[in-house]
Amino acid sequence: MQRIGMEIGIRPEKIEEYKKLHAAVWPEVLAILRKHHISNYSIFLKGERMFSYFEYDGDDIAADMKNMGKEPKMQEWYALCSPCQVPLETRKPGEWWASMEQVFFME
Repeated sequence: MQRIGMEIGIRPEKIEEYKKLHAAVWPEVLAILRKHHISNYSIFLKGERMFSYFEYDGDDIAADMKNMGKEPKMQEWYALCSPCQVPLETRKPGEWWASMEQVFFME
């Protein structure tokens, strides 16, 4: 199992919209996340920056992320969420959310 942390900016005028979307995440989106081996998913907000954490228990995270993005319902969800987000300049090529390095874990 992998623990994944990522960060992204959020447009201040879109914070309440983003919170409302995530207060009622579509059941289809949750099912797609589970189908692609994602669990324990959380998003945290501090000012104009968000941090996400999830656990991945599959064998090929790159393939699962790519295939998840092809799901029509997930594309609809991204179309609502993406305009709220501001990708960070520090992200790697091809990233929307910037990946983070895990430096500590306590079980």
